[in-house]
Amino acid sequence: MKHILLPAALVTALFSTSAIAANKWEKESMDAWIDGKAEATILFNGNLDSFDINTDVQDGIVTLSGSVDNKIERELAEELILGIDGVSDVENRLTVINKDMKDDSEIANNFKDAKISTVITSRLLFESEVSGTAIDVDVDDRVVTLNGELSSEAERDLAITIAENTADVKSVKDNIKIDAE
Repeated sequence: MKHILLPAALVTALFSTSAIAANKWEKESMDAWIDGKAEATILFNGNLDSFDINTDVQDGIVTLSGSVDNKIERELAEELILGIDGVSDVENRLTVINKDMKDDSEIANNFKDAKISTVITSRLLFESEVSGTAIDVDVDDRVVTLNGELSSEAERDLAITIAENTADVKSVKDNIKIDAE
C-alpha cells in the first residue's frame, strides 16, 4: 500500500506546483501586456510627453510616476490607463509641474475638452465591437458630439455609452448615421 501512496502523493505535489507556476506566469504575462498597452497609449497621445511618464503594473494595478505640466494632463494619463482592458485600478503618482493653472480658466476648459476627446477616441479605437476610425469626436464645453457612419444600431449604442461613461462629460449629441447596406 505504501508503494501506491508515495507515487500518488508525488504526482499530486507535482501537479499542484505546476498549476501554481502556470497561474503566476499567467498573471505576470497579463501585467506585462497591460504595461505595454499603457506605454503605447501614452506614447501615441499627442497631449502627453511619454518620456516623462513611467508605468509599472502589479496584479492589474498600474502605477504612474514621473511628471506632467498640469493637473489636466495628470487626469488625462489616469483616464487613458483606466480605459485599458485588464486594468483594475490606477495609482497616480504623477507630479504636476505647473500648479498655478486654474481649473476655471479658459485654458483649463480647453485642456479638459481635449482630455475628454482623447479619452473617448482612445476607448473607441480600443473597443473591438466599434469601428472607432469611423467616428469623429468633437467636444465643446464638455458636450460631446459624435459624427460618422456605422454599420448597426448596436454599434452606435455602444459608442454613445462609451462617450456617456467618460469622466467630465456633460452630455452626448448623437450625429452617427447607420449604413443601410
